[in-house]
Amino acid sequence: MKNYTITVNGNVYDVVVEEGQTSGAPVAAAPKAPKAAPKAAPAPAAAPAAGAAGSIKIEAGAAGKVFKIEANVGQAVKKGDAVVIVEAMKMEIPVVAPEDGTVASINVAVGDAVEAGALLATLN
Repeated sequence: MKNYTITVNGNVYDVVVEEGQTSGAPVAAAPKAPKAAPKAAPAPAAAPAAGAAGSIKIEAGAAGKVFKIEANVGQAVKKGDAVVIVEAMKMEIPVVAPEDGTVASINVAVGDAVEAGALLATLN
């Protein structure tokens, strides 16, 4: 038996580990499953119907679902104005314009599931 002291998140635990008895014979490794054929790369997303993309990206800060779109293409927005609202864990999280500009494209629709870092809109 071996004694170990382990600290997890500031809590100290004393652990006793029994060594297993082996016959000394080598243990056969489990056969590996054959690798699946590589998946085809996803097709590139179509250009947004809302218009040409701008140079300033507005990306989701957290994974969730698009709850509401607050701005329209062509609308002028100021730094801090909500452009899209994402719902995550029953909270509505506004995704705001990082600087003043004009909305060039909206790349999502209400109800779309988005991952953190997903492109939601662009500004010029």
